[in-house]
Amino acid sequence: MGMASQYEHKAEAYIALGSNIGDREELLQEAINLIDSEPDICVMHVSGIYETDPVGYTDQPPFLNMAVAVTTSLEPMKLLHTLLELEGRLGRIRHERWGPRTIDLDLLLYDNVRMDQEELTLPHPRMMERSFVLVPLHDVISSSHPLHEEVATISAAALQGGKEGITLWKTINWRSASEPFEN
Repeated sequence: MGMASQYEHKAEAYIALGSNIGDREELLQEAINLIDSEPDICVMHVSGIYETDPVGYTDQPPFLNMAVAVTTSLEPMKLLHTLLELEGRLGRIRHERWGPRTIDLDLLLYDNVRMDQEELTLPHPRMMERSFVLVPLHDVISSSHPLHEEVATISAAALQGGKEGITLWKTINWRSASEPFEN
């Protein structure tokens, strides 16, 4: 990173990842590497990988879900388009709305930005109803984020009951994991 870049505003954004086709773990790992290799995005923290029973259209394999915290100098819309492009590169084809997918990359939060446009709503409109989003998000969300408490509460309830069909599948080491992480 050049010296000048540290003076640009860097937003903190959170992205949910999901996969239920093919080598799910490999796809998640590849998605994280692709996100991090984008010049304007840096992956800071990576959640555990959670296995989740499918919701809605249930006749499909279980998902692996995770979340990443990134810093980015991209505007929200540009970040969204980058994620959609990466989905495409990872072989995502959107057929059925709730159907199986090789990879899903959803922009959940971008700083404390609230926006409601046809293409992008922030915070993600359905994330608070989805334990498979909130549980991994809780692993990475900054304790200073305004939604931290709410995410923590719902996530704890989901894991406690076990009824949400979400279990920690494995954790992966990300290179910044050695840095202190406030929670």
